Amino acid sequence: MKVIIVGGVAGGASCAARLRRLDEKAEIVVFERSGYISYANCGLPYYIGGAITDPEELTLQTPQSFNARFNVAMKVNHEVTAIDPVKKTVTVKNLLSGEVFEENYDKLVLSPGAKPTRPALSGVELDRVFTLRTVEDTFRIKKFIEEKSPKSAVLAGGGFISLELAENLMELGMDVTIVQRPRQLMNPLDWDMAAFVHAKARKQGMNLKLGYTVEGFEARGDRVDVLIKDNAPLTADMVVLAIGVSPDTRIAADAGIQLGIKGSILVNDRMETSAPDIYAVGDAVQVKNFVSGEPAHIPLAGPANKQGRIAADNIAGGDSRYKGSQGSSVVKLFDMTIASTGLNETNAKKSGIDCDKIVLAPANHAGYYPGGKIMTMKIVYDKNSYMLLGAQIVGHEGVDKRIDVLATAIRAGMTVPELAELELAYAPPYSSAKDPVNLAGFMVENIKNGYMKQFHWHDIDTLPRDGSVTLLDTRTVGEYSRGHIPGFINIPLHELRNRIGELPEGKPVYINCQSGLRSYVACRMVSQYGFDCYNFSGGYRMYESVALEKCAADEAYPCGIEK
Repeated sequence: MKVIIVGGVAGGASCAARLRRLDEKAEIVVFERSGYISYANCGLPYYIGGAITDPEELTLQTPQSFNARFNVAMKVNHEVTAIDPVKKTVTVKNLLSGEVFEENYDKLVLSPGAKPTRPALSGVELDRVFTLRTVEDTFRIKKFIEEKSPKSAVLAGGGFISLELAENLMELGMDVTIVQRPRQLMNPLDWDMAAFVHAKARKQGMNLKLGYTVEGFEARGDRVDVLIKDNAPLTADMVVLAIGVSPDTRIAADAGIQLGIKGSILVNDRMETSAPDIYAVGDAVQVKNFVSGEPAHIPLAGPANKQGRIAADNIAGGDSRYKGSQGSSVVKLFDMTIASTGLNETNAKKSGIDCDKIVLAPANHAGYYPGGKIMTMKIVYDKNSYMLLGAQIVGHEGVDKRIDVLATAIRAGMTVPELAELELAYAPPYSSAKDPVNLAGFMVENIKNGYMKQFHWHDIDTLPRDGSVTLLDTRTVGEYSRGHIPGFINIPLHELRNRIGELPEGKPVYINCQSGLRSYVACRMVSQYGFDCYNFSGGYRMYESVALEKCAADEAYPCGIEK
């Protein structure tokens, strides 16, 4: 059996290695148009910034080492330009010699990946306008920085690669501006959680132009003007397009293979395309969103590797199935860690799911152990079944651990109240006896059992200020004086029991504290005195972050913080 694999990075290399482990006699040929295989896309910004110093560290395998271990012919600098599903051949061009030839196959695996989105804008071909996707792109940017010593950069786009590159360019002393058409960074996050990311970026000196549209580029001597719709241009020494990626599926389309959303290759759960004996994996394929069941395009390395393995299993005579992607991801921004899995609130609602959420702000480990830091967690769940739909966490140490537990819980089909039952490792330097994941379970369990009702930051402006409800802040006097929500009176939690008489009888009470814990305790207290009580999800910390972000985005917006 002869198997040809188009693409030698995550999905293609994984498929080739797995197939060899299953079939020692198969002839396996991989055509990779770049000069590198099995390289770490996510590590490219860190080589540019100098955190990774050896360029060889970017590649997990070389063509020679891969062939020596797996007896796979790795043909780099070879581009597959056409497929004939009837003749079962591919047309290949040697990019170094220019030679064009045909190669036959018994089974074909397409792993062409995704290409950086290059919009049809004027000036996009200028030599100071870059993309970052391949090792060659990385070397080109690195060489430019070493030779030209740029002092400023504009990054178009605000996703993973853009944030990582922005951090690394700033580490080199560059002034960095991110321009993004949507009004937030990091699309996997909801806007309210992205507000914490924006605050961190701005605090570190990053310039954010959110809600701005790039219309083109013009050379200005040895600099570049970035043309912005309805605004003055931005001038920088270099520009990197990080707008996103598009499935690289031209050869599949030309061969008549059926495509799905965003032009991705349509596959079944065995990674089989519409053409006989042709499989597809990785960033080029359409998958099923594991949570919503809807078609999705989720270009991540983890799913690509799993899909390559599944395709190899099936080529070798097995019956492996891919059950879908849930988009688990994590990224570092300076000392902040940002992670998500499953559906965010925005996408859950777009999918027609009747969902709710909780926001909590626990410490990453026991409070009495020094060095603890707060993380903000947003848990999205089905309002009727309490099924865990997704999670977002912004914080520091321990974020990756919690998002992995929550990603596993989603895959296991757990409800949020069931998180309370998880027995997780505890020692003071790592966690608390009630882990943050357990706390999320306790909170939704309380909601389910009627022990807690809540309101959210987007409800604040709609709360009546006519005296028909009581708005109560249970933080300390010092905390309250440093900033509070307009209209909320201050009775610290430790005084509340003795001052219950100050609350007007028969009126609902909406209670706020710093994170939502003291206000929950207060709610349980006053509800047993006959009050209808609502706890503020996420607390003042969430409200302040959102309010300040609104101010940063719109100077005319009243910040809504009183001191």
